Amino acid sequence: MNGKVGTAVAAVIVGLILLAVVWPSLLAPGDPTAIDPLAAFTAPGPGHWLGTDESGRGLWTRVVHGAAASVGIGAAATGIGVGAGLVLGLTAGLGPRWLDAAIGRVIEVLFALPTLVLALLLVAVQGAGVRSSVLAVGVATAPGYARILRARVRTVAASGYVEAARIEGHGRGRVLLRHILPNTLWPLVSVATLGVGQAVVWVCALSFLGLGALPPSPEWGAMLNAGRLYLDSAWWLTVVPGTAITLTAASLTVLGRRIGRVAG
Repeated sequence: MNGKVGTAVAAVIVGLILLAVVWPSLLAPGDPTAIDPLAAFTAPGPGHWLGTDESGRGLWTRVVHGAAASVGIGAAATGIGVGAGLVLGLTAGLGPRWLDAAIGRVIEVLFALPTLVLALLLVAVQGAGVRSSVLAVGVATAPGYARILRARVRTVAASGYVEAARIEGHGRGRVLLRHILPNTLWPLVSVATLGVGQAVVWVCALSFLGLGALPPSPEWGAMLNAGRLYLDSAWWLTVVPGTAITLTAASLTVLGRRIGRVAG
């Protein structure tokens, strides 16, 4: 029962986050960049129930509108990582032994590096910015997806039903499309759901370090970076975006594991 309740709560949170991504003005009709110096550093209360920042901008409005940046960038980075991992994993899993060995060594070397460290190296090469952070996180996560897909493809390709299809005379293309891909890609939904939550954290980390989105963007990592200067006097400037990041990552993790159990 607890598991079902947790999944339901996570689904509701993710649903609200998606609504904030596609239609932020419904939840927060204000302008996230409009300043009001007279309302600066207003503590959470009736007028601004999540408080305001150093420029008098409402944190509720900024967090809601920032979902499109943080979650959108994380989803885009995950798409890049899954796409690259899919190509590498299928090529290694279905290719000749020498190609599998070569790709496998490359994947292992890249996988040995922590994802955030690899992303930082890529951003250092490309330069700071939103586009660089998307590409960096996407490329940095690709080895993990490739490793999972490679193992899954080899397992499915060696299964009894695939062998039976080959014995019956089905061509390689038909076996790939009807048997290998469907049984390989469906479990990937769970991994990708988990990956979006992780990518959101890494994208926000890059913004926090000043390598991604920059103020006055309402991106959550940039908000954390701006709020850290006022930890003693205005705790809500870091607590609010930090909570948004935590809830997003935790909810996507819960849903991803639930999908994984169903897929399994």
